[in-house]
Amino acid sequence: MSHKILVTGFDPFGGEPVNPAFEAVKLLPDEIAGAQVVKLEIPTVFTRSAQVVEEAIARERPDYVLCIGQAGGRSALTVEKVAINLAEARIPDNDGEQPFDTPLREDGDTAYFATLPVKAMVKNINDHGIPAFMSYTAGTYVCNSIMYHVLYLLDRKFPGVKGGFIHVPYATAQGVGKANGTPTMEIATMARGIEAAIEAAVSVEVDHDDIMGETH
Repeated sequence: MSHKILVTGFDPFGGEPVNPAFEAVKLLPDEIAGAQVVKLEIPTVFTRSAQVVEEAIARERPDYVLCIGQAGGRSALTVEKVAINLAEARIPDNDGEQPFDTPLREDGDTAYFATLPVKAMVKNINDHGIPAFMSYTAGTYVCNSIMYHVLYLLDRKFPGVKGGFIHVPYATAQGVGKANGTPTMEIATMARGIEAAIEAAVSVEVDHDDIMGETH
């Protein structure tokens, strides 16, 4: 039985000309470790992104859902562990929505953990010579929002499907005009890292038991 993974990436936001999230997704092969890869660009919008992804899950019936977003300022691929039931936007999204201190789902849990094998994903990215860490905060913007909505939907509506989220740094070209020391990464490198993460996601049943906690 062949597996299928739905991989989403956001469109550009915050005045940036590109969003490396979907640019990297576009470079992924159509099959990884025997799993069919379905690629979907989604709007950087709280409400609509959740609707678009829910429709895609219903339509494609994937075994896995992996969302990709940008965290400008981070220096590595960061595989997210947890999504929280909170929307707090420092800047408006692409539809002008700017929620403040509101739950994403009134009837949702306080938080959901990723159900993909996050540690195995981090390890496999690193094994391919690309820096990656596990992250314990996906923020309170649209990235956390989509991760939360996906995990909520998988919990309530699509049992048996595993979900998760990876943040990518600024693309190299986005570093132009930014402060010296701003970390960037080539989009092709991000794509290779995401491919390594997917390889682990679709082939590892039980996650690794390495200790990856943060001390701060």
